[in-house]
Amino acid sequence: LRVSWFGHSSMLIEIDGKRVLTDPVWGRASPSNLFGPKRFFAPPIALEELPELDAIVLSHDHYDHLDAETVVALARLSRAPFIVPLGVGAHLEYWGIEAERIRELEWWQETIVDDLRLVCTPARHFSGRGFLDRNTTLWGSFCLIGREHRAFFSGDTGMFPGFAEIGERLGPFDVTLIESGAYDAAWADVHIGPEQAVLAHQLLRGKVLMPVHWGTFNLALHPWTEPAERIVAASRSAGIQSVIPRPGGRFEPASVPRFERWWPELPWRSADAAPVRSSGIEEWLAELGVESVSTSVRAPSPELGIDPAR
Repeated sequence: LRVSWFGHSSMLIEIDGKRVLTDPVWGRASPSNLFGPKRFFAPPIALEELPELDAIVLSHDHYDHLDAETVVALARLSRAPFIVPLGVGAHLEYWGIEAERIRELEWWQETIVDDLRLVCTPARHFSGRGFLDRNTTLWGSFCLIGREHRAFFSGDTGMFPGFAEIGERLGPFDVTLIESGAYDAAWADVHIGPEQAVLAHQLLRGKVLMPVHWGTFNLALHPWTEPAERIVAASRSAGIQSVIPRPGGRFEPASVPRFERWWPELPWRSADAAPVRSSGIEEWLAELGVESVSTSVRAPSPELGIDPAR
């Protein structure tokens, strides 16, 4: 099992002999290549240099997860099927991709690529690419279940009790790939934030957490390095293993590399200064029997977070 991070939610997951590409966005997170959020760094690998793919997973149709130019290029370069939530296939067909290459799934439905199971699981988010199509297509998380290993990819989501159900039905997971950036207190029901990502990892029964959905596009008001800093602090506070590869980096969950702070040390806000808590979380945790789970990690300064374990 290996995971390569290409930025944001674009990853290559190599699992039990199969290669799965997730949410490939090689351009802007925008309907135009002339304006809109631009990548902080160029894609660390050209599409033409990717190895042969067995499946391409698209979690939902927002522009920072579904890029028409990238998807059309991949359809030309690869014969891999596109695994998508219900309704997302219409975008692909409109762009000229053959219907037989598209496999649409509802929550809890699955498809098999050779001997790899890909299960579309629930998430707490929304969809739409314009003003008139909000929530007309489904969104989801995905579980990849191979002969020996299991991986979880969150897509975009807020905190919700479904993580515990996914973990119970399909876990434990060797690695969880959970969105941890582009959050705000006002968006807490649809973007989980770092501390709740750690909690979700625990509910999923994950072994190693890799934060995604950060460090690539300017989609929120927080400093761009803040998600990584808060994941490091929350992971250490919770006693879990997390890994944050640099763009283009690859790691194996079975042998997590030594921690490396490759991003610059910039001011960042602690969880106390800028909390992200999805509505209903306290009631859900009580129902799940989780009596004391902290989703706020204290830093020495309430405004400029410093990893307390350093």
